[in-house]
Amino acid sequence: MAVVAHGSMTVAVIGAGEMGSAVGRRLRHLGARVITELAGRSKQSAQRVADAGLEVVDDDQRLVREANFILSIVPPGVAIGIAERFRGALSSTVRKPVFVECNAIAPATVRRIGAMLSETGCSFVDAGIIGGPPTIDSPAGGPRFYAAGPASHKFASLGQYGLDIAVLEAPVGAASALKLAYAGLTKGFTALGAAMIAAATREHLGDSLRAELARTQPDMLLRLERMIPAMFPKAYRWVAEMEQIADFAADEKKGAAIYLGAARLYEEIATEFDGDSAGESFSALTSFCKPTR
Repeated sequence: MAVVAHGSMTVAVIGAGEMGSAVGRRLRHLGARVITELAGRSKQSAQRVADAGLEVVDDDQRLVREANFILSIVPPGVAIGIAERFRGALSSTVRKPVFVECNAIAPATVRRIGAMLSETGCSFVDAGIIGGPPTIDSPAGGPRFYAAGPASHKFASLGQYGLDIAVLEAPVGAASALKLAYAGLTKGFTALGAAMIAAATREHLGDSLRAELARTQPDMLLRLERMIPAMFPKAYRWVAEMEQIADFAADEKKGAAIYLGAARLYEEIATEFDGDSAGESFSALTSFCKPTR
């Protein structure tokens, strides 16, 4: 049986995506041992893990046993599945890690996960990540982790390993709510812009819309030019996030329908982006954001 050295800090990062691998790299650079799993993951994920210098432990029982913290950083659509997967290992280990739910999910979803894992006896933290992945060349920069729930101050100890953690003196669900309110504004604006640009282009008015934005809303135009192309490779991940925001908005009269529409829009863009040839919406957006100067 592997034993964690006394006084050492071991963090398990579940999800070797762009954010998860970068967070793991930051923790490792500041002195933590960082472990992750790659079972069933892509070659791209394996390369990210290798580049970040993370240790691979493809054994859930061992991973849970050796970790002080488990950070779940996965697409929102699989967050519940990850919690269910680790419930057995968390129940059977004597030494319990803190499970930190870092995904873009609705407060009701995070409370469901918290209730599920409470049966294991582990501490649980609701965390919302706002900002892009930490970079190698900026050791002090990176996203902010908002944390809520009774175990949040335990999670805050990872601040000494390079994470920016702000504790909300609030119950589980608050950090996820703040994350979704922020994402609903930022990613919702991107969806709104994408929808109207595509609609204007279908009427052969893309250039006219661009000219008017340049004349009266130059800051908005610059934001759209930056955010829309950056969205293309992430659109598939934002589908479930928009659905979670719709859940957070509560019902149609309170805005839920807006985000269900955004989910379908991102779904279409993701399909076109991954397709063999560019579809109508993707072509319109690409043309608008890369005009002839």
